[in-house]
Amino acid sequence: MNKFLLSLSALLVACVTALPVNAQEIRGDAKAGEKKIAMCVGCHGIVGYHASFPEVYRVPKISGQGAKYIVSALTAYQKGDRKHPSMRGIVDNLSEQDIADVAAYYEAHGKQEGAPVPGKAAEGNARVAALLKKGACITCHGESFSQPKEPIYPRIAGQYADYLFVALKSYKTEGNPTWGRGNPIMGGVAKQFSNDELKELANYVSALPGELKTLPQSKFR
Repeated sequence: MNKFLLSLSALLVACVTALPVNAQEIRGDAKAGEKKIAMCVGCHGIVGYHASFPEVYRVPKISGQGAKYIVSALTAYQKGDRKHPSMRGIVDNLSEQDIADVAAYYEAHGKQEGAPVPGKAAEGNARVAALLKKGACITCHGESFSQPKEPIYPRIAGQYADYLFVALKSYKTEGNPTWGRGNPIMGGVAKQFSNDELKELANYVSALPGELKTLPQSKFR
């Protein structure tokens, strides 16, 4: 095992060890969250809505995303570990309970009881297989890329390819006051790849069947 994978394993152990403590602090209420999403639906409630910063890309599907991951992501924007002016402006007005409630709402939003769980992802071509192995992507995101190994990691199967590409590049960004993501695991992974390779990974994952959706609010139908 190379030095990067050893470091990755150590970080995974540290993150997983911390999960039970953090997960018990605040319980989200999906019904309460439904009343707190007014600032979310203008982007995430419109199918195919495009953001324009730092480049044009579709905003991510978040209905069906794991609540613990959403809490982690929103908290990272609030703390500045993720930099994005619009998202920072929104989360600065949210309490920890608000974040937990919004996350619970979107995890449950549009889920159908008894819907089949995506199975092991179809293999890509040899180049994609080599990239996935190099990045150890299954270690966190699972064999289906829809059932992550720990709930703090995101479901990414079926996510928009252009969003995935921009997100992956953001982990390589350093020293930019308004854009970038500071995550030691994903930073170490993303920096191994060229942008062309990241785009190839994003296209592969986007084509997989997943549980993520963009469900339009009634006002946008």
